[in-house]
Amino acid sequence: MNAVVASPAEDPRKLPAIQAEGATLLAVIARAAADPQTDVDKMERLMLMYERVESKRAEAEFASALADMQSRLPSIGERGDAAGRYKFALWEDINAAIKPILTEYGFALSFRTDFTDGIAVSGVLTHRSGHKEQTTIKLPADPSGNKNAVQAVASSVSYGKRYTAGALLNLTSHGEDDDAFASVSAFDISNWADAIKGAADKIELDRIGDDLKGKQGIPAPAMKQIRALWAAKAKEFKA
Repeated sequence: MNAVVASPAEDPRKLPAIQAEGATLLAVIARAAADPQTDVDKMERLMLMYERVESKRAEAEFASALADMQSRLPSIGERGDAAGRYKFALWEDINAAIKPILTEYGFALSFRTDFTDGIAVSGVLTHRSGHKEQTTIKLPADPSGNKNAVQAVASSVSYGKRYTAGALLNLTSHGEDDDAFASVSAFDISNWADAIKGAADKIELDRIGDDLKGKQGIPAPAMKQIRALWAAKAKEFKA
């Protein structure tokens, strides 16, 4: 499992300015509401402006919290077996591993299903700021392994949860006996994560990327995590 979702467009570094803008606009609205000569149209325009500012604030808080959380999200062991064809991380393992971390950073992950035309599973990542991101996958029923009709639907829903959670959170998984993964547990990526997070612009981020290319001795799974953080930051600058 290794899916990347584009970061929200709002730059989290703008958050203090957005918060100040909202506070100023709210003060203007309060004064206008206290003035009996203020017409309804003006109040409606002010409220629409305030709603747009609050939406930007929520988006920036979402992006900031998601960036902070990335290095905390674990790689999940693959205990599921698709009839010997491949291994995969079970949804219950994913959920147990990520739920405490999501809660710590103010996130909630929920799912919606639609059986109108096939099996559509939507993952919704919501932050306490009020902003949310969503992704959807549409699947057929999975009758493999001699499943009955109900089991086939349940299997596809479980797959949809794994897929959408992975896309929204950039989750990774590993084999339970993966020696390469075991080696990463002793490798600290916090310096790289801090450098990437603190990059002031794309030029500085590119310099970090160039340094990363020349580094030897970083375990492959650790390198994968660092590159995922770099890519997420690059998308913030591109947005």
